[in-house]
Amino acid sequence: MISVNGAAISETEILAEMQYHPAPSREQAASEAAEALIVRELLLQRATALGILFTPCASDSEEVAISSLLDREVRVPEADAQTCRRWYDNNREKFSSQRLFDASHILYLAPRDDATARATAKAQAQAALVSLREDPSRFAEIARSESKCSSAGEGGRLGQVALGETVSEIETFLLVLEEGQICPVPVETDFGCHVLQLHHRIEGKEMSFDEAEPVIARELRAHTWRKAVSQYISLLAGSADVQGFDIKQATSPLAQ
Repeated sequence: MISVNGAAISETEILAEMQYHPAPSREQAASEAAEALIVRELLLQRATALGILFTPCASDSEEVAISSLLDREVRVPEADAQTCRRWYDNNREKFSSQRLFDASHILYLAPRDDATARATAKAQAQAALVSLREDPSRFAEIARSESKCSSAGEGGRLGQVALGETVSEIETFLLVLEEGQICPVPVETDFGCHVLQLHHRIEGKEMSFDEAEPVIARELRAHTWRKAVSQYISLLAGSADVQGFDIKQATSPLAQ
């Protein structure tokens, strides 16, 4: 039996709470659920001690009480401009829009483990490249008649793709091709062999510090708030009589 300063937490309550704590094992889920209920009880007991009124067992009322308690007892400093600037300078990649690639391809299907199909696909891709060297304007025509990708109906157009939205082998060439260039060699992936053309590369736009500063301030405050709340709960747990569960040895964060 788990209790917090004499207030019992039943197995039934733990079982009901487990649905909110998916974990690799039932034991871990139960432990995280028990810890969450202990933390909630600690906060509600502190709210009661400070005269913050709420309706027991009414989740909305209890949430309001906990929020009022934390607003009253946890204070975090606002990030100043110098701190925000330092964060901005060290994390500029977070404040840039993604680089986009407007591209087309012709896919000749062939799994890597099928040597015969792979050789056929590569030969077809090379033949397409020969035709395209003579007349690059035929790309969409060849894609419509030969590509095994759903983009064939659009003349092979992939639209605008960002890094991470296509396979790495294609990304490698998208990064080095010139605008309008057809890749001079077939691009081999797990799917088969591709004839690839880059139409346009749209470089990401970096957000200025003035634009980023409010976002950074909110992010830093949220991080500081989570840390301060966790420390606050640790103090409550350290002065409480918790039976049946070692809250100080818990492996999950005390506050999310």
